[in-house]
Amino acid sequence: MSVMLLAQSSVVWWRIRRDVEGFGRFVSFCIAAGGWTMRGAGGYGRMKLLIPQLFQVGTLSIPVVALVGAFVGAVLGVEMFSQFQAFGQETRLGGVIHISVVKQIGPVLAAVMIAGRVGGAVSAELGSMRVTEQLDALRVMGSDPIRHLVVPRVLACLIMVPVLTVFSDLLGICGSWLVVVQGFGVDSEEYWKFSGQFVGNWDVFTGLIKSVVFGLAIGLISCYKGFNCGTGASGVGRAATDSFVVSFITIIVANFFLAKFMNDMYTIIYGHAALGMG
Repeated sequence: MSVMLLAQSSVVWWRIRRDVEGFGRFVSFCIAAGGWTMRGAGGYGRMKLLIPQLFQVGTLSIPVVALVGAFVGAVLGVEMFSQFQAFGQETRLGGVIHISVVKQIGPVLAAVMIAGRVGGAVSAELGSMRVTEQLDALRVMGSDPIRHLVVPRVLACLIMVPVLTVFSDLLGICGSWLVVVQGFGVDSEEYWKFSGQFVGNWDVFTGLIKSVVFGLAIGLISCYKGFNCGTGASGVGRAATDSFVVSFITIIVANFFLAKFMNDMYTIIYGHAALGMG
């Protein structure tokens, strides 16, 4: 029995040490990427390195993000209308849906879609380059792979996730308007009046701040997983899967802390608690 307990404790400590070492490598990876970014355009390459990534991350993701955002807004309208109608408050439904979309659903939804569509692809691409020793070839030629491969992808996620969040917000708002106003016959003027009262500049700012953090996390995690994937096709596939899973967990956890932080900041600046739930 004592031998089994000793073996189990050894395994636990080995896993803890492995996770701590992995986190340390990730931090070093982030510092290196940040260092090359701070060196400016000459550091992470010419615009020809960044523009294709902006197209891959942003432009090609617009249809799916817009479609999902529109239907999420429509579903919220369908599910919540009967509850608000029971209290005679259906005209206020737009404000509740819109503040939920702008502060929560839009940023999280756009980030999750990018993590699934782009994060896994980035990890698989960089993982394939690692397996085929293309990363080592870049180092031999005197080029830093982080400078040429990681930073453009991280910047593309950092820039385009907020942009896609705006698309998600707009389509979510339009979807809810179509259902509530055009479908259920709520007065359009009252619908938008209460929406304007509920949603303020701080709510939009909160959603955009969240999307920036989410984009940075997706870019760094997906690139790190690709750079540190296992050998063979199974290692590349596992890296792509881990990239999405870790990014998704990071988005959910970061969303909670950002919500609390932004609500506290609102209270400090304006002197009273924010109306939304973060």
